[in-house]
Amino acid sequence: MSVSAVSLSRLLRCSLSSVGWSTRCACMCDPTMPGVRWNSTRLDADGSGRPATWDSFGIWDNRIEEPILLPPSIRYGTPIPQISLSKVGCASHIGLNKLMHNVLYFALFDGHGGPQAADFCHKHMEQHIRDCLEVETDLQAVLSKAFLQVDAALAAELQMYASLMMVGTTATVALLRDGIELVVASVGDSRALLCRKGKARKLTDDHTPERKDEKHRIRQSGGLVTWNSVGQANVNGRLAMTRSIGDFDLKKSGVIAEPETTLTLLQHAHDSFLVLTTDGINFSMTNQEICDVINQCHDPTEAANVIAEQALQYGSGDNSTVIVVPFGAWGKHQNAEYTYDMSRNFASIGRWS
Repeated sequence: MSVSAVSLSRLLRCSLSSVGWSTRCACMCDPTMPGVRWNSTRLDADGSGRPATWDSFGIWDNRIEEPILLPPSIRYGTPIPQISLSKVGCASHIGLNKLMHNVLYFALFDGHGGPQAADFCHKHMEQHIRDCLEVETDLQAVLSKAFLQVDAALAAELQMYASLMMVGTTATVALLRDGIELVVASVGDSRALLCRKGKARKLTDDHTPERKDEKHRIRQSGGLVTWNSVGQANVNGRLAMTRSIGDFDLKKSGVIAEPETTLTLLQHAHDSFLVLTTDGINFSMTNQEICDVINQCHDPTEAANVIAEQALQYGSGDNSTVIVVPFGAWGKHQNAEYTYDMSRNFASIGRWS
């Protein structure tokens, strides 16, 4: 049985208390610059005296009102909307703090073998990232260091409990700086997708023994890759992933906590949203199906709940947890031919034919 934890936050370089909740969400931040409202009078782009629209900037005029981040917009030469945590959709309760900062933190942890590893990551990952930001500006390096530090800290906490050496968790963490620099780090089989021009773009690759490079590392480390009765590959007959935080009994068999990271500069004229999902969703829906369903929804909260419920209707027996973060092109790339109807989706994807 797996346990999922979700974290949504703006990061500070000072310590703040977190907001508590039943399904683990947090939000921290500090003041940002004032901006221009999307649906208010906009900048005079062409000197005509008429209010400019987002289309004048090449940005979709969508349904989510947010200000423009002025310093990053000037720096990058393109309008960059502020991504507000209040507009992020999540299928769990979201706790909010009223301060803001230029780095947003989104995290999803899907635990296995017990809740300890997911709970630990939820509690400590953010602080390790903040500490790394004190001495490092490269967000990919920040996340890589934080993952390894959290793994080491978890090992130290559990070393006296031999029975807990088999607990572990996936970790998919996204940092968004200045509303445009998106960095994602991941271990395990939870995913991050970017919807660009209506198409699903993978930001993570599942760490499973089916991957040739992952299988090679496991075998080089002395581990075994075996297949169970339903054809799923496992490390030493136990774990269906080759990277995780925790699972200390398999460290000598090649299971590592070092994440793979990606850096993406957002194109708010084309990028609709970021979505983080657990394998309970990924097992029953394709990446493009996830994007198509979200694109039919009015807002990210509706989208998150529809995706989670859809996975359950499709027969997922695992936890289904999802985070949806809206970007500039939210609502632009709806597929009029796609509907999230049960009978149509069963027939089209062929999983139950």
